[in-house]
Amino acid sequence: MNKNLSQHEQDIVAQSSSWSRRDVLRAGGAAALAGIGGSLAASNAWSAGAPHKVTFAWSAIAFCLSPVVVAQEKGYFEKNGLDVELLNWGGSTDQLLEALATGKADVGVGLIHRWLKPLEAGFDVKVIGAAHGGCLRLVGVKDAGVNDWKQLKGKTIGVSDLNSPAKNFFAIHLAKRGVNIDKDVEWRVYPADLLDVAAKKGEIQAIADGDPNVYLIEKRNQGVFTELGNSGTGEYKDKICCITGARGDFVRNNKPAAAAVVRSIIQASEFVAENPNEAAKLYAKYSPKVPVEDLRKLLTDLTYHNHPTGAPLRAEVEYFARDFHTAGVLKKSTDPVRFANHVTYDVLS
Repeated sequence: MNKNLSQHEQDIVAQSSSWSRRDVLRAGGAAALAGIGGSLAASNAWSAGAPHKVTFAWSAIAFCLSPVVVAQEKGYFEKNGLDVELLNWGGSTDQLLEALATGKADVGVGLIHRWLKPLEAGFDVKVIGAAHGGCLRLVGVKDAGVNDWKQLKGKTIGVSDLNSPAKNFFAIHLAKRGVNIDKDVEWRVYPADLLDVAAKKGEIQAIADGDPNVYLIEKRNQGVFTELGNSGTGEYKDKICCITGARGDFVRNNKPAAAAVVRSIIQASEFVAENPNEAAKLYAKYSPKVPVEDLRKLLTDLTYHNHPTGAPLRAEVEYFARDFHTAGVLKKSTDPVRFANHVTYDVLS
């Protein structure tokens, strides 16, 4: 047992082996986090000095990234020895990863469905954590006779872009179920806020997109759509969705800071899970068009207790890499196992 800890902290660590991840995080503090693999002594020694400045790139329009806001507003970054500057990134995922790789930002968050292909291209960015699961949905137009995914053959699916996370995810989902995603269905691009208009015109018979957009579309058109797929249910219900990544040299040369970022996001994600109403209020200033009560409902639907690190995180990246490889998104020459080993990094060990 670490002699630098108080007796109370030592008792917490001693008990932690029989706790779930959720119990450990609820206990709070660096001592409790040591129970999930954090290097406690090094973390305490590092965080005792001046806060480490970190630039954190994120998309303020993505409600599912509310743990980033919570970590800043509730002081989780500060408690973990960080001075974080939030960089609202409005560019593409490729540009975000390039910003990380070239030092314009130290860490960032985004959908794993958008990150894997660019990471295959060789960006020196490592996946170090995850924030949540869920948030991608596929809905069918009832009057068009699409009430089940099996009825999608010969139909047109509306998406916001041909490389959107929802398009990639549900293309894989359908391919695994025997649907030829190039011949059996057509994918057609529309601005996200006009997808329901296209459905009303009969130009598309299904929509693949993320919340809050799908949620708001259903709210505007009650009874028109039925859910065909959801990344937070079925075989994916315990899988990650948004991941935390960091610049390669930042992870290699400043592992304690990277670990502090991961701990902060885990703690903030747990806060969101336990306090969706307060989290919605904190995030509301970034999404003024969505009522707080709708944000609370949306946050409740996501799996904010889902944030693996270390070997479990590497296994999840490999799982998605295999799916992407099978669907032809990743190159035939890419080995999912080697790819996952290369792009993930355990900062809490």
